[in-house]
Amino acid sequence: MLNVPPQAFPAPSSQQRAAAGGRAKVPLKPGRSLMDWIRLTKSGKDMTGLKGRLIEVTEDELAKHNKKEDCWICIRGFVYNVTPYMEYHPGGEDELMKAAGTDGTDLFDQVHRWVNYESMLKECLVGRMAVKPIAAPKEITSVCEEKKQLNGMLPEKKVLSGASKDLTPSYDWFQTDSLITIVIYTKQKDMNAELVILDHEDKRLRGEIIVDDYSYLLEVDLDHAVEEDMAVNIAEKVGKVEIILKKKDNVHWKILGQPLESHNTFMKRTDRGLFYRKCKLVLKTEVTHDTKLFCLLLPESTHLRVPTGQHVYLKQIIAGTEVVKPYTPVLPFLPLDFKEPSCHDSAHIYLMIKIYSCGLFTQALDHLQIGDCISVSNPEGSFKKSQVQTSEDLFLLAAGTGFTPMVKLLNFALTEVSCLRTVKLIFFNRTEDDILWRNQLEQLALKDQRFEIQFILSQPKKDWVGKQGMISSSLLSEFVKRSRKDSKVLICICGPTPFTEQGVQYLKDLGYSQEEVHPFTA
Repeated sequence: MLNVPPQAFPAPSSQQRAAAGGRAKVPLKPGRSLMDWIRLTKSGKDMTGLKGRLIEVTEDELAKHNKKEDCWICIRGFVYNVTPYMEYHPGGEDELMKAAGTDGTDLFDQVHRWVNYESMLKECLVGRMAVKPIAAPKEITSVCEEKKQLNGMLPEKKVLSGASKDLTPSYDWFQTDSLITIVIYTKQKDMNAELVILDHEDKRLRGEIIVDDYSYLLEVDLDHAVEEDMAVNIAEKVGKVEIILKKKDNVHWKILGQPLESHNTFMKRTDRGLFYRKCKLVLKTEVTHDTKLFCLLLPESTHLRVPTGQHVYLKQIIAGTEVVKPYTPVLPFLPLDFKEPSCHDSAHIYLMIKIYSCGLFTQALDHLQIGDCISVSNPEGSFKKSQVQTSEDLFLLAAGTGFTPMVKLLNFALTEVSCLRTVKLIFFNRTEDDILWRNQLEQLALKDQRFEIQFILSQPKKDWVGKQGMISSSLLSEFVKRSRKDSKVLICICGPTPFTEQGVQYLKDLGYSQEEVHPFTA
C-alpha cells in the first residue's frame, strides 16, 4: 500500500488533494462529520454561551479565550466561539488552537481562504471586534480633483497592497450607434485570454485582469442594457484588452455606468474575494467505477479560461449551509496528435471527480441532474507555464485524482514546449480498476516517443505484472532521473496531502531543489 492511511487515499473531504493548503487532515470521531456539524448548528443549541446576544469584543477579552475548552477566534473583524467546532474540524484541534484568542485572519487565508466561514460558523458568532480609534489620514487629493470625471465615471484611485502605481492598469471607453467598447490598458506584456475574466448579468459588468500576483477589477452598473454575448480582443504584445458589448437599444450613452464598490481597484489576488457564476451541468459520464467526468456550461455572458495547473471552487448549499470544494479542470479527453496546439473549448469546464459513498459534497454533486446549476469560482493557483517552458525533463507524480492537474499539463508540455526531451507520468493507484484514462495514456505513450507512463499499484491482483508498492525514496530514485547530468528538470506532484508531503521530502533527500519541485495544493 501507499504509505498513507486508507481513509486518506484520497481523504473523503479532500478531493484532488486540494483542501487545507497542504495541511494533513486528522481522523474524526464517529458522529463528527460535516453533516453532523450542520445538524448541530440547526439544533437550537446555544453555540456561543451568550444566549443569542452579540457583543463587542476587545483584544483583552479575546485573549482570555485561548483554551480548547474555551476558544474564541477573530476572522476579518468578527469573533467566533469555535469551542463546539473543535471535534468537527478536519484539520484537527491543534490547527484551530494556533489562532486561539487572537486574530486568525492571516492563518485562515493561508489555509482555508476559499471556505465560507460565515456560513459554517454563523451559529458561533460572538460579535464584532471593538474598533481602536485611529488618526484620520491626511487628504492626498483635493475635493475638486476627486470630482473630476473620466468619460462620466469617477476615477477611484485604489492601488492596494503596495502595488506600484506605474503598473496600475487604466481604462477608457467609447461607443458607436450599436456598440460599447471598453479598453483596458494593462501595461502588461504577454497578456492573453487566460488573464482576462469577464462576467455580466443584467446591467452589471465585472471584468478582472490578472497581472502577475495582482488583480485589476473593473466593476460597473451599466447605464443601459446590453446583449448577453460579447467579444474580447487582446493585443498580447502591448497588453491592451478590448471588451465589445452590443447595445440592446441604439441610444447614446452619456456615461458608461455607476461604479460599484470594488471598481477600478488593483490589489493582490489573495486579498480579493472569490467571485462565482452559475454554470449548468450538461453532461455526466463514467470514467471508472467511482469517478465521473462532469461537463459544465459557462454562461454566454462569461469569458473564462482556466489556466494550466490552476483550480476552481465549486459551491453548493447543503442542508442550508454553504459548502465549497476545490477541483482542477481537465480536458474532455487526451489529444493524441500534438503537432498543433489543441483547440480550446472556451464554453465548457470539465471536472473529473471521485464520488465518495460517505462524501457529503460529492454525493450532492452526483445527484445533480442534467440542466441543474452549480456555482463555479474564478481560477486560482500558483503554477506558471514558464516553469515547464524552461525545462528539459518533466516528471509528473500523481496519486488517484491527483492526476487531474497533469491532464492539461501533459497537453501543454507535448504541444507547446519544444525543448522537452522527456515527459514521464508516474501514476499511483490502489488497483487496476482505479486507473483513470488508462487506455488513453497508453495510446499516448505509443504515439509520442517523448512520453512515458509508469503505473504503480498498492493493492494489485495476483496477475498484475507491473510495478507495485508505495511512494518511497528508492522508487523515486528508480523512475525520476535526469536525461543528462545537467539537464533542467521540473517535478510536479499531486495527490492526497500525506502522499504529496512525503513525495516532496523524498525528492529533497534525493537532491532536487525547491525550484525543481512543484506540489499542487490549494
